[in-house]
Formats: sequence, structure tokens, C-alpha cells
Amino acid sequence: MTSYSQRTGKNPNLKGLPLKDVVELFQRVYQQLEDDGYFSEAFGFWCVDADHVSGKVRAVELEMLLKIRKKHLWPVSEFCKSYSEDDLFDVIEFLYQHVSKPIEGTMHNYNGCGMHWEAFNKKEGQIVFVERINELLSHYCNPFELSKDGGVLSKPDAGFENIFEADVPSNDENVRKRIESAVLRYRRHGSTLDDRRQAVRDLADVLEYLRPKVKELLTKPDENDLFNIANNFGIRHHNDKQRTAYDMALWLSWMFYFYLATLHVVLRKIDSDQKTEI
Repeated sequence: MTSYSQRTGKNPNLKGLPLKDVVELFQRVYQQLEDDGYFSEAFGFWCVDADHVSGKVRAVELEMLLKIRKKHLWPVSEFCKSYSEDDLFDVIEFLYQHVSKPIEGTMHNYNGCGMHWEAFNKKEGQIVFVERINELLSHYCNPFELSKDGGVLSKPDAGFENIFEADVPSNDENVRKRIESAVLRYRRHGSTLDDRRQAVRDLADVLEYLRPKVKELLTKPDENDLFNIANNFGIRHHNDKQRTAYDMALWLSWMFYFYLATLHVVLRKIDSDQKTEI
């Protein structure tokens, strides 16, 4: 339930929190997870008797440099205040790869040392991490979320959430992979207009692949209109007849959702017809 000031429109952060505040919250979320042992397997832990006990990743800063190609990101407590949006999302994706839920351990009571975790579950840890990070990102003024596969993606436009959660209704691996790849390309954080244009082109190509089936479902004029959008508006071809005098970002967004929704309808109809024939 939203707070009173949000419901009445009086909250100063109705559109979300700025990056600075989100980074501050991220530091606290990360610290809680670290204190609870979710990074002990990967990064090790501190013991009053043995000082720092190494985990699977002996040098986190080096690992970050090799994976992210950036310096001055680790430790989080030291560098997070200088994080850009790209830095924050890079670190989140990195941590997803190394989080694991502590399952079994031994309590070290001496001098209040605490739990020494010995058994972990990576999948369960990632589920918890995604939940905590998405709760955090829900407060950000820019719409992003962490996928179950650990990638930061743009949130779907309002009303289109279900289409991303629905499975692609096809047993054709080529179709499924092309659609899933196009969706990821479009939604990935930092995607450019060229990335989004390619995503729309990929969806149009899948429809072209299914064109024999599409012809059975649509009248000739409707079928032509379906492919006219991609063929004549600067998506699939490059010539002086292309229509390009429009807001590219807005147009690509419309075309992406149009083709994605169309594919789901067409594939469900094909699947339904095949089951009827059986």
C-alpha cells in the first residue's frame, strides 16, 4: 500500500528517488546481505581468530576489473557514492553472479565472532537477491528491473507487463530463441536506437518466417499492411523510398510492442489449430 503523501500527490518523490538516494539504499541492502552471509562463499568472511578468510574469489577488485573492465568500484562502501547509473547496474549484475544463500554453518561464539557458513545454495541466493534489488529499483525515478537471469532491463511500458512474463507459444526453437533474443536486445540497459531497431527487425523476420501461416490467418490487405510497417519505415531496408521523418524512439517502441503482440497472437492461433487437427 502506498503512503498517504503518495496517494494525495504531495510526496516530493512521487516520480521516484534520484540516483544518489538509490545508491545509498543499495549500499545498505548489500551490507545486510553480506552480514547475513550471502557473499561469504564468494568473497569470504572475517574471523576474530583468522582475520579475513578467503572465499572462491580471492581478489574481488581484480575480478571486477576482469569482468566489468572498470576500477574504483570495490569495496562498495568506499566507492558507491561516486557510482554512475552504469556503475551501479554493473555492480548489481556482478553481485548476482556471486551471491549464494547460506544453508549450514557453525557458530563461533568467541568475542561475538558470529556464524561461519559452510554450505550454500546459489539458486536460492539469486532469487533473494533479485527480490531485494527489484524492491530497491522500484523506488528509482528511472524504470529498471533485475531479471531472474541477472540482467538489468528496462521495465515494460504500462499494460505490457504480462507479455514479457508469458512463454513464447512455440515448439520451434528457432522462433523462440529469435523472439527471446529480440526482447533482451530491446530491454537491455543501455540499449541504443540501433539495438532497438535491430530488435524490431528480428521480430519482423520471425513473422516473415511464419508468413505462410500468417497468410492463412489474415486477409491479403491485412497481411501486406503487417509487413509494410517494417519494409517501408527504415527498419529492414535502406533506400531513398524509406519513410524516416518521425520520432525514432517513439516509433520503435510502438513497432516493437506491435510485432511482439502480433507474434504471440499468431503463434497461439497456430498452436490452437494444430491441437484441433490432432
